[in-house]
Order: sequence, then structure tokens, then C-alpha cells
Amino acid sequence: MDTTGTTTATSTLAVANVFLVVDDHEAALTFYRDVLGFTVVSDYAQGEFRWLNLTPPAQPDLTMTIQSVGGGPHTSAEDREAIDTLLAKGLLTPVVLTCADVDAVFEHVRASGAEVLQEPMDQFYGVRDCAFRDPAGNLLRINQKLPAAPDHA
Repeated sequence: MDTTGTTTATSTLAVANVFLVVDDHEAALTFYRDVLGFTVVSDYAQGEFRWLNLTPPAQPDLTMTIQSVGGGPHTSAEDREAIDTLLAKGLLTPVVLTCADVDAVFEHVRASGAEVLQEPMDQFYGVRDCAFRDPAGNLLRINQKLPAAPDHA
């Protein structure tokens, strides 16, 4: 529906799948499944290319696909090398998760040995967040909404 309550051709669109590139599926699986509590929906392989479909605990309708470096069998060796370089630098697409208690989640993830990039802190844009790298080097931010500030008239 649009703002007038009218159903439109696009009114039922929703995000169903997001992708994350990794260089070690077993390490990624351990992190996302065992540390973050994601559920494995499927695990496919075709030659050296592998992709895992996982869902976050609070969003079973959203699938995160963890895929091999290179984007599939039709990617050139040069492109695979470039993607691998960006992954090693942590410059590919970040993942942002939200939760009810970012401090508790931070302590849980830190205890797993994940690389901490930022301890929890309040941000001017209305969230308290922290940042980690997953085992492949991908940036992972976790946040919670801050209570709305009172109006000062």
C-alpha cells in the first residue's frame, strides 16, 4: 500500500536475501551459526564454489547467503583476485544487525574471540552500536535504538 492506503504493484516488496562473501565457509559457519545463533537453511556446493543460506534468530524470513570469494563459476581469475584483496582488507559489503541489548551481545561476541573494531558507544544518529570483523574480515556492526530524547522547548 502507498501512503493513501492504495495497493500498488510494489506494495508487497520485501528484502528476502542478502549476500556476504567469505574465504572460509567453515569458519563463517561457526561464527554465524554458533556465535550469532543463525539457523542453517541450506548448504550447496558446485565445484569450488559454495554457498550457505542462514537466517537470523529474529528474522526467519530473511536469508543471508554466505558465498565463496569470486561470485561463481563465471567470474574471471582477475576479478576473483580483486574480490579476495578487498575481502582481506574488510572493504566489501558490511552487515548491520540490530538487537535489544547491544552491550550483552558485544560481550558474547567478544568472548568468542572475534576481532573487536569498536566497543559499544552511543551514536549521534540514535543508536548504540559496536563493530567486529567476522572470520573473513567482513565488517559486522551491531546496534540497538536509543530511547528518544525528550523535546526541550
